[in-house]
Amino acid sequence: MTRDNEPPIRSEIAGRDMDQARAMYEDDYNGKGFQAELSASDFVYRYTITGDEDMTLRSSMFLGSIKGAIQPENEYVVSWITGGAGVYDLNGDELPLQIGRPAMFPTGKLFEFEFEDYRQNLVHFNAGFLERVAAEEEGTLPGALEFDHTAVPDADALREWKNTITTVAKTVIGGEATPLLRSEVKRLAAVTLLNTFKHRGPQLPDELLVPRNARLRAAVEYMHTHAELPITPTMIAEHAGLGLRGLQVAFSRQLGTTPTDYLRGIRLDRARVDLLNLGPGETTVAQIATRWGFAHLGRFSASYGERFGEKPSATLYR
Repeated sequence: MTRDNEPPIRSEIAGRDMDQARAMYEDDYNGKGFQAELSASDFVYRYTITGDEDMTLRSSMFLGSIKGAIQPENEYVVSWITGGAGVYDLNGDELPLQIGRPAMFPTGKLFEFEFEDYRQNLVHFNAGFLERVAAEEEGTLPGALEFDHTAVPDADALREWKNTITTVAKTVIGGEATPLLRSEVKRLAAVTLLNTFKHRGPQLPDELLVPRNARLRAAVEYMHTHAELPITPTMIAEHAGLGLRGLQVAFSRQLGTTPTDYLRGIRLDRARVDLLNLGPGETTVAQIATRWGFAHLGRFSASYGERFGEKPSATLYR
């Protein structure tokens, strides 16, 4: 989480070196195979960033043509072009961009793009920050959000987004805001994004929404929030205000499983997200298994296959 009393990040890169520009964009957006060419315009580029670790406002100008494939890591991005032309392509599902209309970057997959003589505004949200706000505002579990990049928000939602970003930009770019104000405008931007763009995140089982199961819900939320840490059933029970036996009985009666098996399922789900988001050149099944606490690769593969109906290697090589 960002310390809001720290000064905002500010950077600007500009010039007329096309190779430098191509390399900079490819690196900043975790890109592959970028190709840049001259257009009818005299080539020039400019890229600015203002904000902090939770959220940055960015602007990009590239007078030339550029294409490639990108997969931003640990962030959600919404952008809109103010000039030129651009298109996103996810497995043949093309999304031509319209001037002034914001669109989400596709989430969870490598996708292709092609732009020419464009000017673009972007808002980058740190994944952990946006996921935390979503959990707090929508009552869902902390975890990855999946945005439908093909869904077009209605006119009222887009108007609210535009008004909000105008307010946020004045505060963030102005640089004179108090830590409290900066914190509030970041949250305002995140909530407006969630209200504007269709998405889904991890959902609680219906059983946990019943008031009498509030402690069990606290236990499950704790598991999701700390799944990457070496937590134990005793720690989970203490957090939820239950005894160890009470925790075990609650999981058995309401969810038909044990706390240990439920936590293992969460970690298998997280492993699947990593296998889908990373390519075979970026990771291995063994590395993902180790990251999520599975010491025995054969058992990991068997548990994964039972849960998802395919081997983890099949997921990785999609």
